[in-house]
Amino acid sequence: MRRGNLYGTHRVIEPKGILPQPATKIDNNMEIYDNEILIDVQTLNIDSASFTQIHDQAAGNVEKIKEIMMGIVLERGKHQNPVTGSGGMLIGTVEKIGHALEGKIDLKVGDKIATLVSLSLTPLRIDEIGAVREDIDQVDIKGKAILFESGIYAKLPTDIPGNLALSVLDVAGAPAQTAKLVKEGDTVLIIGGAGKSGILCLYEAKKIAGPKGKVICFDYSKETLELVKGLGVADIFMQGDATNAVDVYNQVMEATDGKLCDLVISNVSRPNCELGAILSTKDSGTVYFFSMATSFTQAALGAEGVGKDITMLIGNGYTRGHAEVALQIIRESKTLRDFYTKMYA
Repeated sequence: MRRGNLYGTHRVIEPKGILPQPATKIDNNMEIYDNEILIDVQTLNIDSASFTQIHDQAAGNVEKIKEIMMGIVLERGKHQNPVTGSGGMLIGTVEKIGHALEGKIDLKVGDKIATLVSLSLTPLRIDEIGAVREDIDQVDIKGKAILFESGIYAKLPTDIPGNLALSVLDVAGAPAQTAKLVKEGDTVLIIGGAGKSGILCLYEAKKIAGPKGKVICFDYSKETLELVKGLGVADIFMQGDATNAVDVYNQVMEATDGKLCDLVISNVSRPNCELGAILSTKDSGTVYFFSMATSFTQAALGAEGVGKDITMLIGNGYTRGHAEVALQIIRESKTLRDFYTKMYA
């Protein structure tokens, strides 16, 4: 059996010499190398920005959604949306482990896992697409996937149902990064706060900012905001269009008595939401762009254009212990667990 590169460069077809994520085509032959893991895939959780784009392109037609997804994988060997560049993650069962990894990892054949690396770099073969759950960005498939030696994963917990765990793990980076960024007494704004990642961010922000802090939830949907109000995860709720930067800014100015926010986290899965987040951040504050719909060029030039001296962070979906942080929220809060089960599982 051949040994592949730690980071999967041996699978890159086009262009040669780069890593699998930025590659336009990778080898999705399911004969594994000595340091790879073969997964029998059950469900794909498509990145929110990616699924939104595919759904819009298909005009909501489920068969067209399937056709677009199949086409992406056939062309690229992985599920990397050519418009957003993003992928998602998967759950499945370990089918085979390369000899070089035996005894070096805490996995065995038959273990159920969620991959914590993006589908945009994961060799994937889809044989058949089953259920498409449009409301939670999940798609059941029959197929196989490869996890590289460097790939991170989480064993699915026995105390949390698989689809619920997948929904939570899909956005695990957001609440874990929130926990690192929030300080006691901070004023924190979560744009897209009533969404899947936003609610977990609100929970962590509220817990850490404490009674001296202020946590603001901004979202487009009045109906979803009303549901989230009952969760006790925010102090102030705002409704509006995140692409309308001036409206976002005006609402935040009023809510903070003109002081603006120490930390703003943008989780909106649509483009052109950068400036609302930037304007709402006080000088020397921080913006964390978790959404893959973010234009970092627009963010950088936009901050410069409005004279904002702020720290802007790219939404890295990985930080040490992020899976456990996200799952622990579901264990700690029965209210959130019930809400997530109803909405996302």
